[in-house]
Amino acid sequence: MSGAAALAGAVTGIQVGAAMVATRFVLDQTGPASLALLRYAIGALVLLPVLLATARVRIAGRDLLPIALLGVGQFGVLIALLNLGLQTVPAGRAALLFSTMPLLTLVLAVAAGRESPSVPKVTGVLLTLLGVALALGEGAFTGGPGWAGEAAILASASCGAACTILYRPYLGRYPALPVGVLAMLASIAFLAMPAAAEGFFAAVPGFTAAGWLAVAFIGISSGACFWLWLWALGRATPTRVAVFLTLSPVAASVLGGALLGEAVSPALAAGVACVALGIWFAHRPLPEGRPVRG
Repeated sequence: MSGAAALAGAVTGIQVGAAMVATRFVLDQTGPASLALLRYAIGALVLLPVLLATARVRIAGRDLLPIALLGVGQFGVLIALLNLGLQTVPAGRAALLFSTMPLLTLVLAVAAGRESPSVPKVTGVLLTLLGVALALGEGAFTGGPGWAGEAAILASASCGAACTILYRPYLGRYPALPVGVLAMLASIAFLAMPAAAEGFFAAVPGFTAAGWLAVAFIGISSGACFWLWLWALGRATPTRVAVFLTLSPVAASVLGGALLGEAVSPALAAGVACVALGIWFAHRPLPEGRPVRG
């Protein structure tokens, strides 16, 4: 994995955590589907001018629907399942459950023949999970029973893992930008339905000035970082990109403590070090003679 692809993955992982903090800040001012619609509508508006200013790429008709469905899965189904789980599962436990996405990505990629398992890769993924658990502290394990919510969050992580793998063939045929714009536009069409049920189109959203700034940050950063995410996926195996998502709960913990006054685990530094060590392990090269797929 090149240094540029690793940097793109790391920036995206941190952005996901920062967007979680901004979402928590503004979610009491609107519904979850309405916020998701605004997020990806702004993201698409950020990417469209860049796409129009660059060389035109025609996506084959047979690929339009699969890419659109991937967008619906990643931005619609994933978010719906995650929000459903967050209704009953404490935020710390939810973050830990969702951070299993790199491990799920590795399992699915191996099952699909897209990657070969290796000791460094498996060790790295497990170390990042341990690091997230340490960073979140005991809050990741406390709370009442909520198996249905936990199942929804794991299903959300599984959806993200599957999309991460399934994007790869299309990123081998087309640049990341047109793929990202098409996927995001499809998700907007999907999210318009639940947003309408929340009354999004009945009146102008009543955000405060700070709320609009948070929405703008969420949308602009999501558009830019989704482009970076796809760009990295086109240049590295799915697991090696997905492992950077373990930075998101760590970033959310740090920013939530600094900006929202949320409790920060005393073991945060140890968790960050463990996540960094896991990412390093996951990106160690295989011994000579071992094949690499994807």
